[in-house]
Amino acid sequence: MTAQDELRLLPWAGPDGKPCYLSTDGQGGYVSRLADHIEAFQLGMATQLLEHSRQVLDDQTDDLEELHLLAAQLTSALRDVLRVATSRGRGPVAPARP
Repeated sequence: MTAQDELRLLPWAGPDGKPCYLSTDGQGGYVSRLADHIEAFQLGMATQLLEHSRQVLDDQTDDLEELHLLAAQLTSALRDVLRVATSRGRGPVAPARP
């Protein structure tokens, strides 16, 4: 059995939204490579969504439905990016205090 600090947080959730972990020896097996590809895809989508959000905000839209959809997509992308950061050992830190 691998120690807890050797478990990798996977970029998808398990049943009931619980986190999934992979016990790996660092050899880059199939599931590890799949997780790498999914993380890269998620980060790429977050980058595209950020650019789209800049365009929407620059247009100063009054369309509440569009803004609601954008907020939902940004929330999902932020969740994915935080999961990737956590998986890579750079995961959420306590916010700075003013």
